[in-house]
Amino acid sequence: MLKYARKDSMLTDTHPDAERVQIEGLRSLPPWRKFEMVSELTSTIRAIALAGLRDRFPSASPSELKRRLASVCLGPKLAEEVYGPEPSPPTFL
Repeated sequence: MLKYARKDSMLTDTHPDAERVQIEGLRSLPPWRKFEMVSELTSTIRAIALAGLRDRFPSASPSELKRRLASVCLGPKLAEEVYGPEPSPPTFL
């Protein structure tokens, strides 16, 4: 069991004092920096998803990987409406 788990906490593995400092720090950031951080996180997540797709479909072309990434990001139904049919085998089974 985690030592610092609390119902009112966002982080269950962080000491309450450390969590308070983290939250205060995030609240003190200007809006442009918060948006920048979200953008960086989004880019990182997309890169991780793309790496996973490369691992699952090693012979896929860059355009095929981009199409598969659309399925991951948008969901299979919307991706098909926007980008057309998905290559075989499907990204999601």
